[in-house]
Amino acid sequence: MESLILMRRILKLSLTCLAAGVVTACDIETEILTEAIPTAGVRFIHAVPDTALMDFRFVDMVENNPHFNIAFRNNVVTSPAGVDGVPASTLVQYKPARAGSRQFRIFMNGNCTVNACDQSYASTVVFDQTVTLTAGSNYTAIVWGNARGGAPAMRLDFFEETVADPGTNVALRVFNATGSAIDVAVLTDAGAALATPVNFTAVPALSTSAYATTAPAILRYNVQPAGGGTALFANSRALMGAAAVTVAPGPIDAAPGTTVAGSAVSGIVFPRSVSGSQAPNFTTPAISFVWDRRPPRPAGL
Repeated sequence: MESLILMRRILKLSLTCLAAGVVTACDIETEILTEAIPTAGVRFIHAVPDTALMDFRFVDMVENNPHFNIAFRNNVVTSPAGVDGVPASTLVQYKPARAGSRQFRIFMNGNCTVNACDQSYASTVVFDQTVTLTAGSNYTAIVWGNARGGAPAMRLDFFEETVADPGTNVALRVFNATGSAIDVAVLTDAGAALATPVNFTAVPALSTSAYATTAPAILRYNVQPAGGGTALFANSRALMGAAAVTVAPGPIDAAPGTTVAGSAVSGIVFPRSVSGSQAPNFTTPAISFVWDRRPPRPAGL
């Protein structure tokens, strides 16, 4: 008898709680406030020519923004020549990360196969660093140099992408991820010098140049050893971008590139792979283009 009374009380309590839940769920006056998370953008570039895939992730909190399974050169893909013929690293992308003091680690990927991963390899920490991210800012983490005793030695650089507004022009820059200084000349699409020349002279190994500005146009990068010599590869067309669309089928934001005023674009000059290493086998240097700054959004978009 006591058991039956107890069961009735539990049933009444359950029905009461259910009714209360339904009333709350249907109350149009109820407001559920969510946090406006202060966010920065972080991208990861793997420019080490003699080692395997890497994973970059923040480890101080759970976020859906890791850069994982990143191979040397971040998967450079050249679009069809009939479209624009631009080499771009498809795995170089800004991903949102909560602003503030943040800890990240770079791991070796683990040589995963279809059936298993080498956990001891995957737990190898290559770099462990704490950084401060500012909301609304973008950052680059680049690992470059040689991991297996070659010169220059492997290192990590992490920096904020501070690009002055180029106004009606575009801003251009070079990453030199090779082991030697290089000269870079920016040319017209036909391969001629610009009316006002843009040259990056003797850019040191493992460094980025300052920005230079020029009028929007389809542009190419000519890369040679410092002091001149045979070009490292054919003149490469830089990331072109596309203007914003403010009418149907838009509105569509502009895609940053050298033809869109207000954009900033970098060319990353990668070295060849080290023969016999676990890096993908590239027998020549190459360039890949990425955007550093989006053009401002047109009014009304």
